[in-house]
This record gives sequence, structure tokens and C-alpha cells, in this order.
Amino acid sequence: MFRDFFYIRKSDRKALLFVLCIMVVALVVILLTESRTDSTPQYAADTLRPQRIYDGQEPHYYQTEGGRTVERFPFDPNTADSTQLLRLGLRPWQVRNIYKYRSKGGVYRKKEDFARLYGLTVKEYRELEPYIRISSDYTTPASTLVGEEERYERDTLKYPIKTEVPQSVNLNTTDTMLLRKVPGVGEAFARRIVRYGQRLGGYVSPEQLREIEDFPESAIPYFVVQQPHTQKINLNKLTLNQLQKHPYINFYQAKAITEYRRLRGPLQSLQDLKLLKDFPPEAIQRLEPYVEF
Repeated sequence: MFRDFFYIRKSDRKALLFVLCIMVVALVVILLTESRTDSTPQYAADTLRPQRIYDGQEPHYYQTEGGRTVERFPFDPNTADSTQLLRLGLRPWQVRNIYKYRSKGGVYRKKEDFARLYGLTVKEYRELEPYIRISSDYTTPASTLVGEEERYERDTLKYPIKTEVPQSVNLNTTDTMLLRKVPGVGEAFARRIVRYGQRLGGYVSPEQLREIEDFPESAIPYFVVQQPHTQKINLNKLTLNQLQKHPYINFYQAKAITEYRRLRGPLQSLQDLKLLKDFPPEAIQRLEPYVEF
């Protein structure tokens, strides 16, 4: 009975033998492939061993501890594109920081400046340092002589050269880069000075800077206003919402103006505002350079 159970016909035996042959061949191919794969890392480790000295000709290839292969070739951090920076082994977020730094006017003037890149380790910088090539277009010192002997070689983005005491800055014609050169005025205050001037319609006196919250009083003597020309608003045409956008008109004052127009007609002069309790004399005086009828 067992013999009958395990009996295989001749045709089936040929098919089974054929299948076994195929399995043996496949097993041999798999073993050979794995053997070749196992030998590759050792080969790569030998051939991609870091070169310590750059010969100025061909790029060198490195293999990081994580198995990622990066290149080493000359690059200028002021002009290298994202593809080149990634090939050097920098991480995407580091590349974004470089682009952001350059978009704000930042310049790498010497190799050591690149070491300030956020997240760049000392080891990574030392590996990249031999390949940094700063173009002569960017090597001009970003500083001027202070006094007679002391010179600050600082980056113009983080450390703008400060204006000397005798110099003055015209509030209505300056920009943020010049404002940041004034002692006590940084990037944030420079933007606030410009924005406040736009809201006012132009400055008429440096004393108006005191109206900016926490503005350093020591910086005010550096500013002047020459030939003030303000942008005036028409008190008879603007709506309540438009009126209260001016720094010198609050909600209650804007409402008082619109109520006056509704009940008595257009204002003829600032003297009409004296009839309104929301406009003390000092408020009317501040408004004078900025209104028309």
C-alpha cells in the first residue's frame, strides 16, 4: 500500500527533476550574488578612503559613517548652488540657512566665516576648509578704520559699521541699511522707524522717534529732518476706519470727526476740532503737518 502511495509516474518524475534543477540553479545564483554584494563595501571603503590633501584637479569622494557618499571639490559659499552644497555633504536645512543668509546680504569674506554656519560641527568645517575658495569679489573688508589703528573685520549683515558721532541721518530719505549703522539701532528698530514714518506720512522732527516703544533716546541725536514734506490726509473725505489708521488719531477722535461732519458739515480748519473734547491742544498741534481740508 505504501509503495502505491509514493509511486510517481515516469512523466511526473521528469517534470519533478526539471523543477529541482531549476531550484538548484537559482540557489547558486543567489549565493553568488550575495557573495558579490558582501565584498562591495570593503571595496568601497578601500577606494573611497578620504584624501587629506587636495591636489586641485579631480574631486575626491568620501564615505560617511552612515554609508552616504559625498564629494570634496573647490566651492565658493557665496555662489555655490544647492546641488553643489548637497554634494559636499551638507544637510538640506543647512543649505536653506546658507540661502537665507545670502538673501539678506550676508557675505562670506574669509574661510572662517563659513564656520559660523548653524549646525556645522568643527569636524565638518575642518574637512571642508581646504576646499573653500572665496572669490576676490567678496574679499573686500566689510569695515572701515575706526579711530586710527583699530579695524573691525566684521560681516556687514550682523555687524554693520556704526555712524560716527558728528554724522547725521535724514529720517525721510534713509533706508534700513543706513539706519542700522546708527549706534543703538538694530535691524528691528530700523524696520520700525521706516514703518512708523510710512504710517505718519513722513517725519517732521527727530523727537517723533520717542513715540516708538522702547526706542533708545541715545540714538535720537544722530537723526535730522531736512525739508520735511509730509503726506497729508483729508479729514473730510476719509471714513472712520481710514482716519484711525493714522498714529495721531485714535478711535474716539475718528468717531468725533465723523460725527462732526454728519451734524455740522465739513471741517474748515483745525480750529473746528477745538470744539471737540477728544482733541486737546497738543493733539491738534501734532496733527497740523498731516491734515488738509
